Amino acid sequence: MEVVVPRARVYVGLSDLGAPVCGIVGLLGQGPVNTRIYDALTVLQHRGQDAAGIATVHRGRVLMRKGNGLVKDVFRSRHMRDLEGNLGIGHVRYPTAGRANSAESQPFYVNSPYGFVLGHNGNLTNADELKRELVQRGNRHLNTESDSEVLLNVLASELERSAGGPLTTEAVFQAVAGLHRRCRGAYAVVAMVPDFGMIAFRDPHGIRPLVFGRQYSDEGVEYMVSSESVALDALGFELERDVAPGEAVIFQRNGEVHAQQCADDPQLRPCLFELVYLARPDSLMDGISVYKSRLRMGDKLAAKIQRVWHDHDIDVVIPVPDTSRSAAIQVAHHLGAKYREGFIKNRYIGRTFIMPGQQIRKRSVRQKLNAIGLEFRGKSVLLVDDSIVRGTTSGQIIQMAREAGATSVYFASAAPPVRYPNVYGIDMPSADELIAYDRTEDEVCEAIGADRLFYLDLDDLRAAGSEGNPDIGSFEDSVFSGSYVTGDVDTAYLNELQAHRNDAAKQDRLEDTERDEQDVIAAPVTP
Repeated sequence: MEVVVPRARVYVGLSDLGAPVCGIVGLLGQGPVNTRIYDALTVLQHRGQDAAGIATVHRGRVLMRKGNGLVKDVFRSRHMRDLEGNLGIGHVRYPTAGRANSAESQPFYVNSPYGFVLGHNGNLTNADELKRELVQRGNRHLNTESDSEVLLNVLASELERSAGGPLTTEAVFQAVAGLHRRCRGAYAVVAMVPDFGMIAFRDPHGIRPLVFGRQYSDEGVEYMVSSESVALDALGFELERDVAPGEAVIFQRNGEVHAQQCADDPQLRPCLFELVYLARPDSLMDGISVYKSRLRMGDKLAAKIQRVWHDHDIDVVIPVPDTSRSAAIQVAHHLGAKYREGFIKNRYIGRTFIMPGQQIRKRSVRQKLNAIGLEFRGKSVLLVDDSIVRGTTSGQIIQMAREAGATSVYFASAAPPVRYPNVYGIDMPSADELIAYDRTEDEVCEAIGADRLFYLDLDDLRAAGSEGNPDIGSFEDSVFSGSYVTGDVDTAYLNELQAHRNDAAKQDRLEDTERDEQDVIAAPVTP
């Protein structure tokens, strides 16, 4: 569905995207899983730095700890000791809606039916409609603004409908099928039921990633679910496969595994921006090596530069750390230019995109990166970044290169222009804060202060991904194309999204959160 974003005022020089979506993990082990889930969440920390949570099951009780901050800040030794049991799930959160307070941290728990816990990565596009339905007709209470709590309650209502007694695999499959019929948008989910086991499922388009693997111990087989395969690698699990779009996979406590397709018309349309920026390069997603896809992006970007500027004067290619390194290496190779690291990154500065207020974001870019003068002085420099979203980071980096002595500064993006908001779990700015919205490429070049600007073409980006898995016919690439795969996103929806996502609205929610924020204390929950 092609959507025309309404015209609105355009801001020059706003901060670039710098924060990923959420990460989920589930583990059914033969021994304690608490520290292993902690380790997995640290590996997935790049997917969410706002909050973290772990829930485990021990002797029929759900034990939970969650709060704002990095994994290492939320969990102390005393919290880990309390999280007993051999079944658990974990979550790292990057907020895409609602307030950034710890009440909205995941996992979420509901006591009826059966008492289950859920972690969700993605975003429901019909969350408001579902909220009204759950409250008015389902008599359910929603305690947060999170669409993940909506998803939790939809699954609860479907389980109540499908299961009349002890929970069965067939009842779970029927419940997930019912959820697919009601929910629209993106959702990769891991859930657990105390006396039953672990459940993983993915929306019918497979927009957000989800994989599972197994490991054999002296006591028997163990199973793990994760947003990215790199977490399986870190814990010594062997990647089994991706959860298919629309599929539900059940890992029972007795060691049995059951899988069933629960959607009427599943079509794999994974998020293309995962390959561009969100995922770690050492992950495999839907059969695609993220690292190799980024190398191919560099190959195709270099080919475009050679095609439109065969007599270039580029002396050195410098990546904007960190995601663009793979592409930049290939660009330098094909252009016959030197590849150099020209910026040193301070890894102790938070992601600029999630910081409130434009002045704070601008200051953070300078604190985050420092130029190595000798790599710029007297040279024509091509800077390579994974994408350009708001434009502030790009503009400031270009200015830093000039201050370091570069005679010419060119800029290349390993992705096409980002002109449309994301509605499937990435909290990109509202349309009027995207620098490429309602601008030509020449106008973007002028706005960020580059001497020349190069974007990777969308067809080339799609090819860079699909060459890793020819079975993928198409991607969810709405931020570049304006085409939303779920078919339910219209101008009215985008107008509402814009009002919710602009800087002023985010600042208001931050101030509200600061007034009433309280930590969520770890406590056992009795089903």
